[in-house]
Amino acid sequence: MSNDHAHDQPFTVEPGQRKIRSFVLRQGRFSPAQQRAFDELWPRFGLDYAGTVRDYDAAFGRAAPLVFEIGFGNGEALRFAAKQDPTRNYVGLEVHAPGVGRLLNALRDDGSDHVRVYRHDAVEVLEREVADGRLDEIRIYFPDPWHKKRHNKRRLVQPEFAALLARKLRVGGRLHLATDWEAYAEHMWDVLDATPGLRNVAGPRGAVPRPEWRPQTHFETRGQKLGHGVWDLLYVKTDDTEAAG
Repeated sequence: MSNDHAHDQPFTVEPGQRKIRSFVLRQGRFSPAQQRAFDELWPRFGLDYAGTVRDYDAAFGRAAPLVFEIGFGNGEALRFAAKQDPTRNYVGLEVHAPGVGRLLNALRDDGSDHVRVYRHDAVEVLEREVADGRLDEIRIYFPDPWHKKRHNKRRLVQPEFAALLARKLRVGGRLHLATDWEAYAEHMWDVLDATPGLRNVAGPRGAVPRPEWRPQTHFETRGQKLGHGVWDLLYVKTDDTEAAG
């Protein structure tokens, strides 16, 4: 297991509420530098949730393919991808302020003006601000595995959420997930291979080698030295009339 799960993104109904959320809030330490990042850099890189369909071309000041990363944690993978690929627009979604502040500072240092950031629930953003068929790619790296059986229902990747992801991808768009828990990979296959409109690039219950656009994390490297596996699952959005898998 790695420590990449700090952003904790279960898909669950909170007690006393009907509302579905995509996270459990664990704030952690919020440094003065991260606070300054919000004060100074949010107007440049931040997207405030409005609850209506957003014109992302206007938000970026250009028309380009759009990539969403859900639960970016400390922003390491998003920063890497943006530096390697300036031709596409990137949007990161994360609810935990320290990671958001860290990424804001990194984006300023890199001059990555083709990245925008939400600090808001990913489910609400996808449901209300993203038009169907709008996204070219969705990335979800090392979501919390909620490995205790009684907590499995809190996992982010569930049938309802998978159907939402499929609806927001354009035909030919990609869904890329990574996990270092074999049981969660099995769960992802159970859900995603059965989702209409998604086709597993590696075949049913298949995984691909780590793609060049996802950096290998420190925790991943350490885990592999201990014999831990990592599974990259890659799906393509098909015509909605095609069968899944």
